[in-house]
Amino acid sequence: MYRVSPFVRHFALALCLGILAATLWLNLNAASYYDFIEWRLADLHAPGFLPEWLTRWGVQSPALTPASITSDGLMALFMFFVGKELWEALILERGALSGPQSIVPLGGVVGAAFGAAVVWIIAGTMIETAAEASVAIGWQVPLGSDVVLGYVIGRRVFGAGHPALHVLLLVTIACDVLGLLVLGLSYPSGGLFRLGWLVLPLIASFAVWALYGRRPSPKASEAARRRGLQLWPYILAGVISFVGIAAAGLPPALGLLPVLPAIPHADRSFGLFAEAENLLHDPLNRLAHLLVRPLALVLFLFGLTRGGIDFAAFAPTTLTTLAAFWIGKPLGFLVGCMLAARITRRTLPQGIRLRELLLIAALLGLGFTVPVLALETALPGGGMAEAARMGLALSLLAGAFALLLARLTRR
Repeated sequence: MYRVSPFVRHFALALCLGILAATLWLNLNAASYYDFIEWRLADLHAPGFLPEWLTRWGVQSPALTPASITSDGLMALFMFFVGKELWEALILERGALSGPQSIVPLGGVVGAAFGAAVVWIIAGTMIETAAEASVAIGWQVPLGSDVVLGYVIGRRVFGAGHPALHVLLLVTIACDVLGLLVLGLSYPSGGLFRLGWLVLPLIASFAVWALYGRRPSPKASEAARRRGLQLWPYILAGVISFVGIAAAGLPPALGLLPVLPAIPHADRSFGLFAEAENLLHDPLNRLAHLLVRPLALVLFLFGLTRGGIDFAAFAPTTLTTLAAFWIGKPLGFLVGCMLAARITRRTLPQGIRLRELLLIAALLGLGFTVPVLALETALPGGGMAEAARMGLALSLLAGAFALLLARLTRR
């Protein structure tokens, strides 16, 4: 396994600084904090902004605020960046989850999502007291995970370059993508008919693959070979795909993922976020390299606009969140792995034993980034959302438990 590039640690630092700044601001002057994140930068609800026929299809004019620009726009760049790693790990030679070795971890991902949702529903039914709560509301919140914070703690648990660290990264990325997808399909704003907009990213992806992304034949001219190395066609396809995903009512953070299969990539994988990828010059890796520096700012802004923790928000929803992350998700992951291994008769990826599997399950008990994205849609807002946000912050204590478990099981 190749070493993971240090920029992932920079991502985690930027995210934590944003959360810290937002938390201090919120608790010192809540009114000015909310005025800032909800500041209307552009009034796109002006008459005539969208044609009438688009409005009939369920598309609404968005209002641009610091919070919406970060969550709905800039975070799409982050999901593209981590989605690229999952895509390469599944399809490339020597990918961390290529071939049959992907079955057991991906079974664990499904189990983790199912376990988290079930425990959320059970715990919420038993202890929820919020007036705005209804049966099973908010079960989509714990489906996602946290790639950057999970990596930083996982690196301390497993050590740099350990195969379990790469599996942990892949599992958290898959949880994030699955969580956002389920969230969008659970709350299709505008109705299911609006999902017809998904034809737009499909057309954009197929067109850019057919015109630029296909591997040239051995007899192709040098001009034809260079044409596929240009970046602007894939950027344009990404913009079209983003518009289609957002118009379909799905989380806009998923907007760039449909274009991933259309972009030429390397022939083999060096591992997730590997330092060796800096030497690769295929279009997919070049796009990822361009995003490294801006993404640190994106994660800081996300922490600043979505990560403020209200210290007075502790409520039953906080306990529901912790139960889903600390009980449902780890148990669901372990059961999912066991069932996938038994049904398919596959083994764990090389270098992963029961100890590493337990530690990965423990690290899945923490989550912040993508679950915070789900709060605005899955919960009615107000006290419930703030209580759940506090639960997500407290869930990071699962990292301390994983470190302790790693020390106790080292022998």
